[in-house]
Amino acid sequence: MSRRPIEFQVSPEDQKAIGKILTAGIQQVRVVLRAIALEQLTTGQTAPAVARIVHLSPQAVRRIAHRYRTNGLDGALYERQGRGSKELLEASDKQRIIAMVCSQPPEGQARWTVRLIAEEAVNRKLVPQVGRETIRVLLSSHDLKPWREKNVVHRRSRRRVPPQDGRRTGGL
Repeated sequence: MSRRPIEFQVSPEDQKAIGKILTAGIQQVRVVLRAIALEQLTTGQTAPAVARIVHLSPQAVRRIAHRYRTNGLDGALYERQGRGSKELLEASDKQRIIAMVCSQPPEGQARWTVRLIAEEAVNRKLVPQVGRETIRVLLSSHDLKPWREKNVVHRRSRRRVPPQDGRRTGGL
């Protein structure tokens, strides 16, 4: 017992847009699979048949069709904005904190710690409030480890150490 095909039509201008997406160069795989699903649904295929073609579940194919009906082509093809909270620090806040970390630590401190960075960022009024985890993630994304000794390049000595028995080596 198979399901009836979904009553589904894509407008001619959206069909042209889908064609451009499918013939264009590099695209996100999700977008291409969704475009193929819409194209196949337009031909009258059932959701399970389309699901086998694009390697998605039938429910996912029906969801793509529903999103097309409610939100149009962009809503069906592209991800909607995430539901998570917005970023705690703006780009300018991040830059100011990174600049602070690249400078010398406060008087009486040997090096920066994550806790110290969070406290100093608030004390210096760079940000109204910030947590240690936010600072840790920021430092990690910039590959900074201020709690370690500064990366100092030590020049290797080219001087040869004479042998212990007093003999000279090398030469003729």
